[in-house]
Amino acid sequence: MLTEERPWSQDTPQVIFATKNGTADLKMHHQRCERLFPWVTAMRLGSASVFIPGVALAVGLTLAASSNPAIAGSEDAVFSALKLPKASLLVEERGRVVISHHPDRAMVPASTMKILTALAAIERWGLDHRFSTDFFLGHDNRLWVKGYGDPYLVSEELDLIAKALKARGVREIAGIGTDDNYFHPSVEISGRSSSDNPYDAPVTALAANFNTVNVVNRGGKVRSAEAQTPLTPMARRFGQQLGTGEHRVNLEDRDKAVRYFGEILSAKLVQAGIHVDGDPRDGSVPSRAEKVYSHENSRDLQSVVSAMLEYSNNFIANALFLKLADKSNGRPLSMSDAQGAFSHWVDQTFGWRGYRIDDGAGLSRGNRLSARQLLDVVSAFAPYKELLPKQNAGVRAKTGTLRGVSCYAGFVNRGGRWEPFSLLINQPVSYNFRLQVANGLANAPDLSRLCPGGSC
Repeated sequence: MLTEERPWSQDTPQVIFATKNGTADLKMHHQRCERLFPWVTAMRLGSASVFIPGVALAVGLTLAASSNPAIAGSEDAVFSALKLPKASLLVEERGRVVISHHPDRAMVPASTMKILTALAAIERWGLDHRFSTDFFLGHDNRLWVKGYGDPYLVSEELDLIAKALKARGVREIAGIGTDDNYFHPSVEISGRSSSDNPYDAPVTALAANFNTVNVVNRGGKVRSAEAQTPLTPMARRFGQQLGTGEHRVNLEDRDKAVRYFGEILSAKLVQAGIHVDGDPRDGSVPSRAEKVYSHENSRDLQSVVSAMLEYSNNFIANALFLKLADKSNGRPLSMSDAQGAFSHWVDQTFGWRGYRIDDGAGLSRGNRLSARQLLDVVSAFAPYKELLPKQNAGVRAKTGTLRGVSCYAGFVNRGGRWEPFSLLINQPVSYNFRLQVANGLANAPDLSRLCPGGSC
């Protein structure tokens, strides 16, 4: 059953990245939602099947606003936003505030929080950074994997790892050992529910395919829904519990997620011609184990952040949120560590008061930002604005959606200049309304006329 905290209408509730031929495809796999919501529209984007509630823009597809009259946008939409009792809007043009509506009211930002997480990650590591994972051989010939929270270990990346290990002389191992202790085992994401939806996946330091499985069940016969992803015992068990059809579901908890990582890596090693004898085992890398390989992800941080923002991937956002707390002291990272470290960075960077940050994805309704604070983030993100989803030629911005929460923040193009805006709505409105407001901001001849004196 869907809960108020986990509405199907969240930004991209079923979006998971599955790569094919080295290119990230947009995939939405939760056919269960098609049955629950008969108004779901099926579309086709390249080689990816995309199932979208209502309109394609709900998952950030790049569509020209002019092709859809429902989101064409006008000054009327801006005026309507200014009349909402639980809305905040702040817009600057040429460095001057031209629209200010309840700019200092603390609001639930939902997934616009991901812009702040992206900014923190870029400032910490730089766009060229690549996350790493270490591999060790124990004296019993077990291959141990030490994870450090790389959020993008998809099936194709595991192929690269298997190839690299074989090139380094690994021919036979006595099973896989998984060391997930970089994150504390008690990690629980604020706002995450117990649903099987991909956006509710657990966050672990070792994770394959964003801690989800994608399977097809046909009359009790289960197979992988992806050519690049072998069917493992764990995936089969999940598939057998599901009804007929194709399903993308999360792996429920840390133990299952880490076990699945060991299973899929074992399968990839076998495919590469490495003999694997024994089942995966969770634990800590033995002190006398020898490091045989350190893998740097083929995707740099720019690619990771761009994907996180484009598809509103909660798993990536909260993996980064946790990693930002790393002080290189060997202590497992907890959510309280992450919250404290992130708040310290915010204090040093912005000097805000009256904000609250519970998680890095915007899942929690406990998060609080004002329109002014969010505009600070957007303005600081200006050098990286190309990483924001493109609504059309005039709008680059990130949505944020929970039940009764509809937010939008980014830039509108006015006369060739990209101007920052932040819109936080904490009351029910149509999904397209914020898109109409943004288009209105981009197209209005004179923004100062919409809000005389700049405050309204």
